[in-house]
Amino acid sequence: MTLLRDANATSPAGEPLGDLPDWNLDDLYTGQDAPQLLADLDWLEAECRAYAADYENRLAELDAAEMLRAIERNEKIDEVAGRIMSYAGLRYYQETTNGERAKFMSDMQDRITVMTTPLVFFALEFNRIEDDAYEALMAANADLARYRPALDRLRAMKPYQLSDELERFLHDTSTVGAAAWNKLFDETIAGLTFDVDGESLGIEATLNLLTDHDRARREAGARALADVFGRNTRTFARIHNTLAKEKEIGDRWRGLPSPQASRHIANHVEPEVVQALRDAVVAAYPRLSHRYYALKAKWLGLDKLQVWDRNAPLPMEETRTIGWDEARSTVMDAYAGFSPEMARIAAPFFDRGWIDAGVKPGKAPGAFAHPTVTSVHPYVMLNYLGKPRDVMTLAHELGHGVHQVLAADQGEMLSSTPLTLAETASVFGEMLTFRAMLEGAKDDAQRKVMLAGKVEDMINTVVRQIAFYDFEVKLHDARREGEMTPEDIDALWMSVQAESLGPVFEFMPGYEHFWAYIPHFVHSPFYVYAYAFGDGLVNALYAAYEDAPEGFQDKYFEMLRAGGSKHHKELLAPFGLDASDPAFWDKGLGMIEGFIDQLEAME
Repeated sequence: MTLLRDANATSPAGEPLGDLPDWNLDDLYTGQDAPQLLADLDWLEAECRAYAADYENRLAELDAAEMLRAIERNEKIDEVAGRIMSYAGLRYYQETTNGERAKFMSDMQDRITVMTTPLVFFALEFNRIEDDAYEALMAANADLARYRPALDRLRAMKPYQLSDELERFLHDTSTVGAAAWNKLFDETIAGLTFDVDGESLGIEATLNLLTDHDRARREAGARALADVFGRNTRTFARIHNTLAKEKEIGDRWRGLPSPQASRHIANHVEPEVVQALRDAVVAAYPRLSHRYYALKAKWLGLDKLQVWDRNAPLPMEETRTIGWDEARSTVMDAYAGFSPEMARIAAPFFDRGWIDAGVKPGKAPGAFAHPTVTSVHPYVMLNYLGKPRDVMTLAHELGHGVHQVLAADQGEMLSSTPLTLAETASVFGEMLTFRAMLEGAKDDAQRKVMLAGKVEDMINTVVRQIAFYDFEVKLHDARREGEMTPEDIDALWMSVQAESLGPVFEFMPGYEHFWAYIPHFVHSPFYVYAYAFGDGLVNALYAAYEDAPEGFQDKYFEMLRAGGSKHHKELLAPFGLDASDPAFWDKGLGMIEGFIDQLEAME
């Protein structure tokens, strides 16, 4: 396999980053005209027709062995369709402004939507099976019963199911609904340019300026972002209005009790658990973000913080670029220190073209780990610029990758983890890396910088994401009352920012538009609380590891291997933890509070 690498990558300051890897997507397909891809498209079209002919209007009549075969065939269809769309999507995210790649992804979406339309009957008919008959099927065949967690999640939507005709209509129109607006958002964001002191930058490089040591550069970056977001706010408001209204219509027809209900069902988490998390975090704002940012203002010698100071480096922080090789060894050593097995699973990401690390024109911003399909392997995307936070991002996304590799043995239907648990391995990977770096600190000054950085990351993961969640709740509630102007959305954004960040902050004109670039609001409504869920869960897990390290690794890997085959109660029970206990969240928040206590004690 030939690995592509960018050997000339540099940081924004022009310092070399080393040999940054690019993806090699050959394990999916060798090209958009690859014989295997064309064969898979032909197979998929034929199998979808055959599947409908074999099972439509018959599901309720199948015995357990026949039902098992039907589910296995359905799973194979998902695997082949997922492989095609993973390839098309990853190529697109590498270069979202490339018209040929965008067309290929749209064409694949359209073709697969048409091909799979005959399968819409499956969920509808399966959910019409009577509960007694369903229980009998599960009891009759152990291989079939293995799929029960996924099937139970499917049946959780039973009360909200529409008629067969309406469900088919929604399936057919999906590519010109949310998917089309998502694509418009992605292409608009990727195409934005920001003038910073006469230099034209993309969004990733401009956002990176908010962590620059030079306060004037941070301010210039923030004002450039505000200016461009403000000039494009009507486009972003139209996207949000349309998607929120589409969701409201779908939720109303289905009879879902709240805009976030479908996310809770998909996450297999009870609404009261999410509410307990949200309430615990909001109640902790004064003890966490308000207190920390007051400390930070003191360190920076400021009476008030501006938004461009939120992620500013500390004055005593070393200004150095971390090359790719150092980032790799830092994360891999931390993983190996926890378990050699963890490092072994992570190694191929670096060696086989499973990571795309460099910042490139048109590349999607941010970072992610895409599991693709269980018969291949995950791919990790980064925008690596050599910052300490970029090292933590590598640890985070690699944690996702390890989780996805371990869960793959569950198969296509059971490997996917609900979002509430999907952040477990990623945040745990960050914590391992942080603790290893903290132990290696050369003095108290370096330790203080590391602790402060970790607190900031945790505040961004917990406080900021719950503020995002509250913004989304307000946004969707407001859209139910009518069309929102950009100014309406701006006001909702600001209503959660001051509350979550605290009284030490001032907000520049234009910051009210910063909701515009957050992709989760567009792609995955109400996703964001999963970050806070994952951080709180990992904090509690790590405390359990410190209290009783003997045998912890085996239990941890067993949890990751479970994928989506178990409920969060079942997964956490071996560690003596229960996320449905309101006190659980206070334990997780207590770790952040303890770090702030340490920082205050260093004053």
